[in-house]
Amino acid sequence: MLTDYELQALLLSLKISSVAVLCSLPFGIAFAWLLARRNFWGKSLLDGMIHLPLVLPPVVIGYLLLISMGRQGVIGKWLYDWFGFSFSFSWRGAALAVAVVSFPLMVRSIRLALEGVDKKLEQAARTLGASPLRVFMTITLPLTIPGILTGTILAFARALGEFGATITFVSNIPGQTQTIPLAMYSFIETPGAESEAARLCVVAIVIALSSLFASEWLTRMARKRLEVM
Repeated sequence: MLTDYELQALLLSLKISSVAVLCSLPFGIAFAWLLARRNFWGKSLLDGMIHLPLVLPPVVIGYLLLISMGRQGVIGKWLYDWFGFSFSFSWRGAALAVAVVSFPLMVRSIRLALEGVDKKLEQAARTLGASPLRVFMTITLPLTIPGILTGTILAFARALGEFGATITFVSNIPGQTQTIPLAMYSFIETPGAESEAARLCVVAIVIALSSLFASEWLTRMARKRLEVM
């Protein structure tokens, strides 16, 4: 059984990851569509910036968030002075950190799904008088659902495992920013807390595997549904 301390870290991880993924999803679909369907100057640069968190050390991402979105950061100071809103040392900051780290996985999956949609179906709908928005909502988006599900769940799993950017940006505060990886880090540094660290390790593995299995199952179900349609 998990202790209250461990359960708190688990629930906070689920909360932070869920908020991060749900807030990122509209932007993920928009950027994936832009990269898949439009050619414009600077497209390679935008693609590189979106996928940069995949290759940057998470600590670097956390530092960049700290100097930009922190209480005294370029953007963070403005947000606090005008709206009294701050990402620093709160679960909102942790959600922002994990959203940035997991965003490339979401965009990549959705983009691949969009590139696999037959453009002839969209062109046929346009010739029948459907507006671009209607074509996207009734044809493109439904056909992209398997990729959206895959990207969302992979991003969620990645968000649950984020450590470096989170601890650098919002520190390791129990009940506020201490997710499962940060709680494990605290246990590892505490003499005699090996069993607590092992329990959280098992929990993290179970959640990660469940996410991957769920992603595969939902993708298959979505594809079967599309084949029937």
